[in-house]
Amino acid sequence: MWILLIHLDHKLSFDFFLLAPGHTGAGFWGDLRNCDIPYWTAEIILRYASELEKVDFIYYTGDIPPHNVWNQSREQQLYSLNTINDLLAKTFPNKTFYSAVGNHETAPCNLFPTPNIRSDNISWLYQVLADNWIKLGLPEDTRKSIEHGGFYTTVIRPGLRLISLNMNYCSWENFWLFINSTDPLDQLQWMIQWLQYAEDHGEKVHIIGHHPPKQCLASFSWNFNKIINRYENTIAGQFYAHTHNDEFVINYDEIDQQRYRVYKIDGNYPESSYWVLDHRTVIMNLTATNIYNQTIFLDEYDARDAYEMKNLFPNDWHNLIERLKNNIDGPLMSLVYQYYTKSYGNGNQCDHNCRRGLLCDFITYRSEDPHACDSILD
Repeated sequence: MWILLIHLDHKLSFDFFLLAPGHTGAGFWGDLRNCDIPYWTAEIILRYASELEKVDFIYYTGDIPPHNVWNQSREQQLYSLNTINDLLAKTFPNKTFYSAVGNHETAPCNLFPTPNIRSDNISWLYQVLADNWIKLGLPEDTRKSIEHGGFYTTVIRPGLRLISLNMNYCSWENFWLFINSTDPLDQLQWMIQWLQYAEDHGEKVHIIGHHPPKQCLASFSWNFNKIINRYENTIAGQFYAHTHNDEFVINYDEIDQQRYRVYKIDGNYPESSYWVLDHRTVIMNLTATNIYNQTIFLDEYDARDAYEMKNLFPNDWHNLIERLKNNIDGPLMSLVYQYYTKSYGNGNQCDHNCRRGLLCDFITYRSEDPHACDSILD
């Protein structure tokens, strides 16, 4: 199972609102208008998933604190982290969480100092993350790399390795990188070493991180893309968050409904590919939940059924892209846009230019690539 973004608002109050004329306030369970969620909504979504889904392990790709970034302290960030991680441990006992650090975990938001910054450091956060993540099931031998840079690798089961990256060291939102953006902490070199180890030992690898590579600075993004291409037969899946949208991105060879997603992965047997076979997304219908004050969950879609795909292998995603290109204003692209917005919007709200831009995002793995979308006709 994959949990993306929580953004918990601890101070949500319904006693007093200053509302613009003609506008209603947020519902008790939350709101789709860029609101963070209250604790009780997070609690019931997680409980629903724990009771309904049969999962082997859980990926969690960061962003626990709320968006009031102008009014946050280190103490408040740590309170959010400890509160949610305690809730996860209580709700999913005996399940291992494989986590990645989001950009909202630090204070100030987005600012992750690099080792050459002598006036500030981030050890206060990484030490707590190490404690929490190990409490959620990571082995003790991951502590050193987590405390060093918020990234780590571990074996999920024989034949399947996880690499968790700290993508804050590539993000254009991390202003410290404008002093020196050359792979702080040598994270890419570290990743290459472990991918090579996995290749040499017949392991498949899943990579998780918060920011998708296309939202990284160009120097990192383009080099990252080269690494992915080199180890394409070893990397079986990548999982990123941050955008608050339901997206997929294809990496080509070089030459906030609240929701969770359950992945069906090629099974635990000798020489398994560990590729993603299908995924199912479940959403909470916030509108109906607020009206009836009763939590209402919906199975939003299964990828293979919704997009009429035989499998979810790279070539199947490429074929889907080609179908969308050939009928960019058709009903399938409308459906893609609906799921992109977590069923908050519909295809009629996305005109031709909107659809072209969305499709462009799906085939752009690198940032600042001026020719990535040339194949999509205007």
